[in-house]
Amino acid sequence: MKQRQEAIPVTVLTGFLGSGKTTLLNRILTEEHGHRIAVIENEFGEIGIDNELVINSEEEIFEMNNGCICCTVRGDLIRILGRLIKRRDQFDRILVETTGLADPGPVAQTFFVDDELASRFRLDGIVTLVDAGHVDLHLEDSPECLEQIAFADALILNKTDLVDESDRLDDLERRLQTINSIASISRAVNADVPIAELLDLGGFNLDRAISLDPDFLDPEYPFEWGGIVDLPSGDCRLLFQPGADTSIRAVVLPTRGAPRLEEHQDAAVLLYSNDPGIVERGSTFRPGPSLREIQLSLDSPTEVTLKVPEPGPYAFFLEHFPAEFELTLLSEVDNSPFTWKTERAFIDDHEHDDSVGSVGLRLSGALDTTLLNRWMMTVLTTQGEDIFRMKGVVHLDGHDERFVFQGVHMLFDAKPQRPWGPDEERVNELIFIGRNLDRDQLEQGLKQCLA
Repeated sequence: MKQRQEAIPVTVLTGFLGSGKTTLLNRILTEEHGHRIAVIENEFGEIGIDNELVINSEEEIFEMNNGCICCTVRGDLIRILGRLIKRRDQFDRILVETTGLADPGPVAQTFFVDDELASRFRLDGIVTLVDAGHVDLHLEDSPECLEQIAFADALILNKTDLVDESDRLDDLERRLQTINSIASISRAVNADVPIAELLDLGGFNLDRAISLDPDFLDPEYPFEWGGIVDLPSGDCRLLFQPGADTSIRAVVLPTRGAPRLEEHQDAAVLLYSNDPGIVERGSTFRPGPSLREIQLSLDSPTEVTLKVPEPGPYAFFLEHFPAEFELTLLSEVDNSPFTWKTERAFIDDHEHDDSVGSVGLRLSGALDTTLLNRWMMTVLTTQGEDIFRMKGVVHLDGHDERFVFQGVHMLFDAKPQRPWGPDEERVNELIFIGRNLDRDQLEQGLKQCLA
């Protein structure tokens, strides 16, 4: 009889932007700790930078670039974990690094609401890094920062060298304990904590998670609404009235003898993590296992055609509620409307503060070091409190090495990483994450730094 393998331990590494996750990740990937670790890494922003900042290692890095790990990429997480199962002999444990704007709750939730994952993986714990120099700012205005601390099994109070008074560190610890009284707290500089304090924490406390969030085990979805409708074969017209958005994402699936939304919603979650196929106004698309993005007009009705291959019930999973666009399904034969047999609202994904966003810049050519420093000082002096994180790779004039660029609020530096490869394009890639960012202004500022 084949012995059942033990569940794979999973550690979730989280922390607000600039708290030191990449530094800690580099340590975990390069120190001799005796573990083989597969890393699932997520990046918030238009340009994936973190893979450039992570030191080369023998570990395997899986990067998800299409959004926040707690939102639309939940399907990606499930899919990648499924791929990892097939390579079970190549690693001992998994580390999931979330974006600095992620609520870790839905990540942890994934390991409890999916029976297959729950049987194969064990959530060992959530480790949250806290920036001792800037956490006061984030606790006042960031629910994500509070959630990351509240869900933690272990807290690392990092960058303690940026705090001059030990009394202030004591006050910070007490404040963290008022938010989360059971997590261990370690102080660190450059995320220098023993690996043993991060792994084998003994298991995520599900009861406490439910006490923090009574709806913890109610899955979050990348769509807000689902419905089932009986359709004849042939063409069906979808008519949208002008609404608040210029597009809406949708999955339309034939139910094939399983006419209940619950039997198709997991498939829809996975499909929502794919790149959508664009459906232009006036065009035709078919039901099937794909994500569609229907282009809408803001000032006139939009019509698209669904070509139904065979009669029967079809499940629709829409990014927004149909009422927001007064969506109607009309028969091509007599223009009569079809009626939904079943409808339900889904808990939509965690939404970030609309004023928080990212600006990714990509520019070829060498930068003048003096001009770059002068520009960065201007940016930080005028916008420092609004910029949570800056990072990237830059090509400095007169240097054959790639320089890694990192910054948090009013602090930044650039350090040589490695020589440029002989066939590697010497390009500058920077990303700014923060509030009220002006893309044109940042882009013009960077261009003025060219040598």
